[in-house]
Amino acid sequence: MADEITDVVGEWVAFLSRYCKREVAEVEREFPFKRSVYIDYQTLQASGASGLRLADEVIEKPGKAIGDIRDALRQMTVIDEEKVRKVNIRFHHIERVTGIRDIRAFHINRFVSVQGIIRKTTDVRPRIIEAFFQCPGCGTETRIRQGLGQFEEPDECANPECRRKKLKMIPARSRFVDSQKVRVQESPEGLRGGERPQTLDVEVADDLTGAIAPGDRVVLNGVLRSKQRVNYGTKSTLFDLYLECSSVESPEKEFEEVNISEEDEATIRALSEDPELYQKITASIAPSIYGNTEVKEAIALQLFGGVAKDLPDGSRLRGDIHMLLVGDPGIAKSQMLRYVVKLSPRGIYTSGKSSTSAGLTATAVKDDFGDGSWTLEAGALVLADMGVAAVDEMDKMAKEDRSALHEAMEQQTISVAKAGITATLRSRCALLGAANPKLGRFDAYAPIAEQINMPPSLLSRFDLIFIMTDKPDEKRDSAIANHIVSAHRVGELIMQQQTGPVSPDHAELLAAESVTVDPPIPPDVLRKYVAYSKRYITPLITDEAREILIAYYLKLRHLADENKPVPVTARQLEALVRLGEASARIRLSRTVEPADAERVVKIVDLCLRQVAYDAETGTLDIDKWASGITKKKRDLIRTIKDTIKELSGEDGTARTAEVIEALAREGFDREDVEEQLEKMFRFGQAMQPRRGIVRLI
Repeated sequence: MADEITDVVGEWVAFLSRYCKREVAEVEREFPFKRSVYIDYQTLQASGASGLRLADEVIEKPGKAIGDIRDALRQMTVIDEEKVRKVNIRFHHIERVTGIRDIRAFHINRFVSVQGIIRKTTDVRPRIIEAFFQCPGCGTETRIRQGLGQFEEPDECANPECRRKKLKMIPARSRFVDSQKVRVQESPEGLRGGERPQTLDVEVADDLTGAIAPGDRVVLNGVLRSKQRVNYGTKSTLFDLYLECSSVESPEKEFEEVNISEEDEATIRALSEDPELYQKITASIAPSIYGNTEVKEAIALQLFGGVAKDLPDGSRLRGDIHMLLVGDPGIAKSQMLRYVVKLSPRGIYTSGKSSTSAGLTATAVKDDFGDGSWTLEAGALVLADMGVAAVDEMDKMAKEDRSALHEAMEQQTISVAKAGITATLRSRCALLGAANPKLGRFDAYAPIAEQINMPPSLLSRFDLIFIMTDKPDEKRDSAIANHIVSAHRVGELIMQQQTGPVSPDHAELLAAESVTVDPPIPPDVLRKYVAYSKRYITPLITDEAREILIAYYLKLRHLADENKPVPVTARQLEALVRLGEASARIRLSRTVEPADAERVVKIVDLCLRQVAYDAETGTLDIDKWASGITKKKRDLIRTIKDTIKELSGEDGTARTAEVIEALAREGFDREDVEEQLEKMFRFGQAMQPRRGIVRLI
């Protein structure tokens, strides 16, 4: 047995000398700043028959393997004895990842690798690993190693002559290590319907602490341990599992779920040179929904996104494009949102009615996880960092919950100041929202801004707002009906094919019908295309494209004068630049060309005409969208106040009928004046001391 152990240590010496020599030398040179030796599990497996045997031992008996490696380091005499005790042995690049929900009793005390999203973390605190005790009577010293459970104390003094029961711990001579508790939750991509994501607690120690934050996607490698439950002082037969972390891997921070091989890259490059690329990508977004080409084109631009810029003065310009779809019921808004989340390399879908501001942003929680202290839990917008967050039913959200979106949309951070925790989390995601009009359907005769039940401050943060109305049109309705029935037929044919053998005619019919709902670019290819483009392409705007965007912006600004409304603000120009970059990214182009600029001008112009066109003045009025009150309405409010002041007597009151009559003579509509007076009473700007009398407050 002794020979065998020596032999195993010899094999570790051979492996470390060949593959980890530089790293071991670095640890010796830079200790204590570098105190971990990392061993690549896949290199160990590939290092021959002995390597395979050692790799199996690491998985099955990790404690013994780490002891053998420490003995090997002592034999190599590179690191002295005192340091060897304090060096961490860490394994990474484990080839098999175990799902959190697949962990069983079989895995206890074995080395496992799990993948997921960090849900919560506690503060980094020192944990005692070796306690030093001294007898107050005779001065005898005792050292006791501490585990992760309860603190262990000696029963009595080690001196047989003394046998004193109470010993004193001396913290200055005890050994401490940094410790942190982390909760990891399985990724939402792999969940079946109706399943609650499962979690696993992880103990992180020493130089791994403080490296991960809520919302990070990580692979955690370590030894699975169990801890007996204690209920009110009674030991239970049930045990809780936790992971004693050995190493943390953050796969490529962005789009890590998407692995792009060389063949994929060749396919992507070939696709980018297709002359009908834009039409194909647009047709590949929710092909089961007929029409809505402009909306789908805008969604394609949103998926690719602009370039986030960090400026020399430390400020940051967002590259993500926010978009809002407001439409009549049954126009397939939710279906589009779900499809976009499926296409995006990282997407989170949430519905407004069932989301609170804490669920969207972040919340402070007090539970057993942090030993009764407050911990931070990441919400949907933090988990969608570097992806797309789709929020359905935005109009149904509570007022205070919607306000949580303001900072997340423009600054792309989420500030939390709760329960003594002050933190700023990142939420660099594009927001795709869907909402219904106030009264359920659009009223063709009322202004659109009044029909969207959302605060103007939130509306102004969207780069694009699409109004999707459901108006009867015989030709279009016929096409939609055919498309819907074809989609159902394809579904029926597929279901029949799954239930049993089918005839050749059935297969031909399926192939013929599938054309209507088959995307030109398969979803998995498009997903990789988006990830590749966002990862490698950062386009630069050309002078010609720049001139087109500035000319359009100035043309709209030129519509304004002292008496006319403000047509657009600088926010729309920023939106144009972001959309232009996204358009270039679709082609994998390094430059934003004039054609990109013209394409985005057309889309933005369409949106502005839908939401900011003021029929009364015949011009664009951005106030209608950005503040909810048009310039004409503001002028009316001011004139009403001036008229009341002029007509009021010593007691400050005026007759309502006289005020309306005076304004009617100036050319204002009587109904508009009456409606505005009613609003002034409602919002506390004026009051009615008695019927027919008005007084300003």
